[in-house]
Amino acid sequence: MSRVCVKVDLGLGRSTGGTGRWDHQRQWAVLDPLLPTARKRGRPVEWTRRVQINAIRWRTRTGTPCRDIPERYRPWESAYSLFRRWQRDGTWARGWEKLQARVDASGPITAERTGRSPATAG
Repeated sequence: MSRVCVKVDLGLGRSTGGTGRWDHQRQWAVLDPLLPTARKRGRPVEWTRRVQINAIRWRTRTGTPCRDIPERYRPWESAYSLFRRWQRDGTWARGWEKLQARVDASGPITAERTGRSPATAG
């Protein structure tokens, strides 16, 4: 049985080597305009937005509880707070809609078959 692989280029290409790391300038250039501007209150920013987004991505990709976010992403409470705030105010939904509009504007989605075809299986 062959599989159909749908390819959509959002400009969020993965790094070479299959590591799937998020720290590419091209990826951030697509994502950053979709996010609300940072609040400028009180203390200076301790953790960059990029670190917080990486923490959120790590947590959603692995499916682990927020308390298990690795130390390299700083306190888990920061990432959780940002995630919940953006979930409640609709930031994630608006960002998704904008990404969908970007895909729609790029033209039709193409599918290509991968794997062995039934004719050559045997």
